[in-house]
Amino acid sequence: MTQHTGSKRARFRFVGETIAELRKVVWLSRREVVYLSVLVLVVSIAAGIFLGAVDYGFTALVEKIFVGG
Repeated sequence: MTQHTGSKRARFRFVGETIAELRKVVWLSRREVVYLSVLVLVVSIAAGIFLGAVDYGFTALVEKIFVGG
């Protein structure tokens, strides 16, 4: 039975320590969050377009070599 109370104490201590650590975090401003989110979207779209173009090129190359088109 002492094991359960020790486990509960450990759990509550963990939650308390987690909250204490979250208070130390330097949170971004709304403007920074929006800017970085847009930046991630732009970079992701650009990478997707680039990789799609490379894939299309390799597909055309493979078809030309192996299918003889």
